[in-house]
Amino acid sequence: MAGEDIALDVRRHLAVLGRSPTAQDIAEALRATGHIVSDAVVLSVQDQIARDSVGIGVLEPLLSLDGVTDIVVNGPQQVFVDRGMGLEKTNVYFPSDDAIRQLGVRLAASVGRRLDDGSPFVDARLPNQVRFHAVLSGIAHPGTCLSLRVPGKKTLSMEDWERTGGVDSRAGEILRRLIDKKVAFMISGGTGSGKTTLLSSLLSLVPERERLVVVEDSRELDPDHAHTVWLESRPANGEGAGLVTMTDLVRQALRMRPDRLVVGEVRGAELRDLLQALNTGHEGGCGTIHANSIGDLPARLEALGALGGLSSQATHAQAASALRVLVHVTRRGPMREVSQIGVVDRDPSGRIRASVAWRRCGLDAGEGEGMGALMEVLA
Repeated sequence: MAGEDIALDVRRHLAVLGRSPTAQDIAEALRATGHIVSDAVVLSVQDQIARDSVGIGVLEPLLSLDGVTDIVVNGPQQVFVDRGMGLEKTNVYFPSDDAIRQLGVRLAASVGRRLDDGSPFVDARLPNQVRFHAVLSGIAHPGTCLSLRVPGKKTLSMEDWERTGGVDSRAGEILRRLIDKKVAFMISGGTGSGKTTLLSSLLSLVPERERLVVVEDSRELDPDHAHTVWLESRPANGEGAGLVTMTDLVRQALRMRPDRLVVGEVRGAELRDLLQALNTGHEGGCGTIHANSIGDLPARLEALGALGGLSSQATHAQAASALRVLVHVTRRGPMREVSQIGVVDRDPSGRIRASVAWRRCGLDAGEGEGMGALMEVLA
């Protein structure tokens, strides 16, 4: 039997101890579970239990890989990493689905969360700032699934984006003026496209005399800025108490004298409060949102506004007054790039529309019909 399987048997036998096992405890557990007892086996099992009891267990070495952004586990035999080139299968594995479940339960408990049959999924931020998500088998196939989003080791500057080709000189000029003029904007894109990374880079350009209040479901934004305050939402505990929603936090943020209100990702009813804030004198507000293109933003905003109780007409009216500029990022293989910059205006019916002012696809870049309106906004 593999060392991981033996360690799992011993760990189950020792679960009732309520303390860290000694070598004698492990030897007795080996005998009780029918395994060979030797000094080498005891030391091996002790090392395995210790390794699995700290950090993220057998996944811990993957955190140190250069450029790793994601670690995903699809059951015992499928562990992948993303280092900027898409998912790569690793040689890491778990002895059983129970081993994955135990790791998930331990990680959830480390931040005061539950993961069990009564609460079979969890989303949380670990103490090392890794974003952690788990879904138990029975709901997930081919087994318990873990997803870990690894924060970057440093915040990219705009110079970094330009040096690597993610932002060309024209887009860089527009984005810097966007910050200088305190224009309200949203960054859109798909999952893993670089929305949060770009927003952190832009917020790092904000003058240090200004106070940033950042509202997030799970903390990911990390701007290089001396005066940043983070507010993070919280689910209810096992008794159903303690819930703190994004809507709650946006409202609290408005009472904290923000020079710039930032919503890390707009995904629900908090859109209503953000739009209201941007319509009542809070300049330079910004956030990210999932969308396929700038042209899809109006429909996306309308859907989220409905979650906040806004009618279609009210959402369009609020958004037309609150938002001025939209920035879209895309991912092509390892490359994340700003592919569209647009400006918000109204059509004859009063509904908002997004006009592309600048677009780029690889080396091909050019201005769109909205460039004149964008220059007026940035004047």
